[in-house]
Amino acid sequence: MNRLLEKNFTAGAAIPAYRLVQFSAADTVILAAAATNVLMGVNDDVAPASGERTDIIMAGICLIEAGAAFAINARITSDATGRAVAAAPATGVNNNCIGYAMEAAVAAGDLIRVLIAPHSFQG
Repeated sequence: MNRLLEKNFTAGAAIPAYRLVQFSAADTVILAAAATNVLMGVNDDVAPASGERTDIIMAGICLIEAGAAFAINARITSDATGRAVAAAPATGVNNNCIGYAMEAAVAAGDLIRVLIAPHSFQG
């Protein structure tokens, strides 16, 4: 992958590999759990326990675990378990997105490439 910015943080709870994360405190990240969370990056290919250090990819292209099928170019946000799903906000509702799918996900559990480009998307 093409990682442009990677930073090391403390896991505030266990985080599976290739999942979306959000800040929980200074220098601490936890698993993202909703499309409304402020998504700040993707956990690397390790699965830290609470209190362990982990690398978070914050810019570039990285792998992420899909939570459902979606098409190439989909705006990517988080499901309840930090997996990538296509953003689909209702009218007037905002979803926070981590970036864009560079390939389609056929099913939940697929590892797909994502171009990290954090943004908000309103339905």
